[in-house]
Amino acid sequence: MILVGQLADIPVGEAVRVEAAVPIAVFNVDGELYAVDDTCTHQDASLADGWLEGCTVECPLHASCFDLRTGMPSGPPAKTPVRTHQVVVEEGLVYVRVTAPVTAGV
Repeated sequence: MILVGQLADIPVGEAVRVEAAVPIAVFNVDGELYAVDDTCTHQDASLADGWLEGCTVECPLHASCFDLRTGMPSGPPAKTPVRTHQVVVEEGLVYVRVTAPVTAGV
């Protein structure tokens, strides 16, 4: 698991970017934490820098929207979902359990 930091460091309605092999964005939606790959699948833009509305984040570059619960885009220009990850909170610390990448042909 990857340590994100203190729960108090992720205010409601905000996101933090976590440097990992693939950067991850962790969002606080009304006290519920969600984690997705931080890079928009349409073009290289940080989703942590996007706009959060409910469980949807809008990419700051071309306005692709992704559901934080499923990673699915709601429409163009993005067509490919972002990978979602499990968030674990233990003793006030936030961790991300990274999902294995999808490999072709499997």
